[in-house]
Amino acid sequence: MIKHIVLFDFKEENREENIKKAKEMLLALMGSVPSLRKMEVGINFSKEERAMDLSIYTEFDDVAGLEEYAVHPEHLKVVEFIKTVVTGSKVSDYTV
Repeated sequence: MIKHIVLFDFKEENREENIKKAKEMLLALMGSVPSLRKMEVGINFSKEERAMDLSIYTEFDDVAGLEEYAVHPEHLKVVEFIKTVVTGSKVSDYTV
């Protein structure tokens, strides 16, 4: 099993609205991307300086499934939006 985690920091402009929209768009991928087995999307509540605004946790059967997700047209639409509203992101991919 492959686990894929991404953390995002959002720009100040329309921050709350953009975080909510990104969460909705990401969750909609569950029915659209066949290789996506599980997804959790969380909006941060921590006030720590090192905290990120939004996190996603996803699971795939194998690396091929993650690669299919990465190039799936519905996922790419979400990526296109997120790139316009974030200041940065971090990723971690690992096998269980």
